[in-house]
Amino acid sequence: MKSNPGRFLEDFRVGQTIAHATPRTVTEADAALNVALTGSRYALFCADSFALDCGLPGAPIDPLLVFHIVFGKSVPDISLNAVANLGYAEGRFLAPVYPGDTLAARSEVLGVKQNSNGKTGIVTVRTTGANQDGETVLSYIRWVMVNKRDAGAAIEDAPPETLKPAIAAAGLSLPPGLDFSNYDVALAGSPHLFEDYEIGERIDHVDGMTIEEAEHQLAARLYQNTARVHFDALAQQGSRFGKRLIYGGVAISLARALAFNGLANAQFMLAINGGRHVNPLFAGDTLHAWSEVLDKADLGAAGALRLRLVALKNRTAAGFPLVGETGEYDANVVLDFDYWAAIAKRG
Repeated sequence: MKSNPGRFLEDFRVGQTIAHATPRTVTEADAALNVALTGSRYALFCADSFALDCGLPGAPIDPLLVFHIVFGKSVPDISLNAVANLGYAEGRFLAPVYPGDTLAARSEVLGVKQNSNGKTGIVTVRTTGANQDGETVLSYIRWVMVNKRDAGAAIEDAPPETLKPAIAAAGLSLPPGLDFSNYDVALAGSPHLFEDYEIGERIDHVDGMTIEEAEHQLAARLYQNTARVHFDALAQQGSRFGKRLIYGGVAISLARALAFNGLANAQFMLAINGGRHVNPLFAGDTLHAWSEVLDKADLGAAGALRLRLVALKNRTAAGFPLVGETGEYDANVVLDFDYWAAIAKRG
């Protein structure tokens, strides 16, 4: 058999290191298509002139696009047979990526644990993305529910070590050369800077975005994410939902694009502290989002906001819904995402 059926739960062992195929040179065309699919308006990634005024050599690639491309590399080896991608932790953007840079990825298996149903289990991996010079640009942990090939196969449970609840401010890396002393709030789209946000403040991002079938599949193809649950409608007919799921990363990017309205100056994502895909998202659903400021840090050349981004389907963010009547997540919450972002300061 020359085709690759993907790994199943029993194929993973703690300590495995997997080099992922197909390095990818990221281009301005990729960045433009990403804007077309998400509607993202953060000026730092849209204009070379704005980025030059901020001390950078040109407009970098949006860190979330970097994340999705690195993630996509890992799918054929990690989550081709996934039931669902469940969450993220300890994500750090360690170096900026610019058009013309080439990204490659590898993963280390940190944990394997069978579920009580005996048919699936949780695999935890640390995935690292590096550029053409071997410099690490991104590292993150994710855990995914994977099917077993053989329900009778014995699995030696090896859960991962306890994950950090958040990246400390001291562990954040600003892009080399970043200088907001010439920052233009008019061009950025908002007057609100680091000093204007308070810990505990919540922001309704107001706008909504309906996602269509072709859009989410095109986005997943852009990232070279091959997971069957996003593409193969025939294979999903007997599944729990009976239809294709939208890749959770699309929900992250759409929610982050919506967050521009209220957080336009929180431009450069520095870390992913944690994230959960709470409920599935399908074509035809409309996404809204709200954010909460969890923490603040002064990094010298810039400030940093720790933000909780909550995305909801088919209801507005008015009232900042999160928990339902049962004490669990509201049924409309699709994403609970915790990240750090760099933001310009005054003076």
